[in-house]
Amino acid sequence: MSKTVTREEFEAMVGQEIGVSDWFEITQERIDQFADCTEDWQFIHVDPDRAAQTEFGGTVAHGMLTLSMLSAMAIDALPQVEGARLSVNYGFEKLSFSSPVPAGGRVRGRLVLTGVPPGGRGGAVIFC
Repeated sequence: MSKTVTREEFEAMVGQEIGVSDWFEITQERIDQFADCTEDWQFIHVDPDRAAQTEFGGTVAHGMLTLSMLSAMAIDALPQVEGARLSVNYGFEKLSFSSPVPAGGRVRGRLVLTGVPPGGRGGAVIFC
């Protein structure tokens, strides 16, 4: 997102949806690369023939792969804050994976600002 806001405008957005990212395709190639990177080659992710025999009907993305896509979603959807040197992911609360993402599926982020801690470190804006 190219929109720029002041810190005051950003703080006023607490409790609101502040961005929706583009869609990101979760290809089998992306799943395989994530499996190689994390050394998590559970068949449900990397073996289409065997995974087809499960209730999922095919391979599904690692939950952690879909979670890791939040970085790209945030870059795509969030406004820039004037004067901020950097932004930091502050963490997650009550995170759960509500449904599997099949190979070939798409994900996107709908981002809600839940808080902005006062000050930050060295002028950093922290997204919660």
